[in-house]
Amino acid sequence: MELPQGRFLPGPGPRPWVSDLPVEDPAAVWAWHHARRGETGLWPLLHGWEVFGGAPPGPARTGLDDDLAQAWARHRAWFAEIKDDDAALAGTDLEPPFDDWPGLAPPSRRSADPDEAACAAVRDLPSGAGPVHLVLAPAERSADVLGTAGWTAPTDTGRLDALLRSWEERFGTRVLAAVGARLWLSVAWPPAAIGPARRIALEHFLTGTDLMRRSTPFEEYAASLVGGRLWEFRWD
Repeated sequence: MELPQGRFLPGPGPRPWVSDLPVEDPAAVWAWHHARRGETGLWPLLHGWEVFGGAPPGPARTGLDDDLAQAWARHRAWFAEIKDDDAALAGTDLEPPFDDWPGLAPPSRRSADPDEAACAAVRDLPSGAGPVHLVLAPAERSADVLGTAGWTAPTDTGRLDALLRSWEERFGTRVLAAVGARLWLSVAWPPAAIGPARRIALEHFLTGTDLMRRSTPFEEYAASLVGGRLWEFRWD
């Protein structure tokens, strides 16, 4: 497959490369370059912005479980305060049904090859994602591609980076595409039951994704994760 015209992004150290124009057949392009990442050291990413800045990923945040426990405690305290001022919030179905932090969701059974699952899932990206450019990012693992490519969103990126690395180990995820403040991951080992799916959904909730906080009831969102091979995040 011929590499489309593109350029290296400015910056120190190994730099990501980005195509000048959106690519045709993004799923095939992504899969072709993904298959050659061992030779090139470059991980593919489908990206919706033509111009963006590159920056190396920071060190992995330690104490992820403690960080999420503190974030959940802060959210619960905030919610308890505001629901006293808005009776409609008291029974909202958008709120996760946990009083205390339940701990990280347990790893799923390793039932598929993560890279094969990624090549299948990339074909299921929604057409609404729009035209996408190809990014080739020098990274040691899929979870580090976003940081290397300089992608940002209105979320705690340090927490998200740590979660991406943890999800990669627990659920065989791979980063597929980032379009604006939307992100898609493939999932090789999704939860098989609603119990662990609820705990995964709580981890998603603590990234601030608007898919739950504004529109989708928590239980409906958690149920969609059971057997689901594609995770979407949106920070509006």
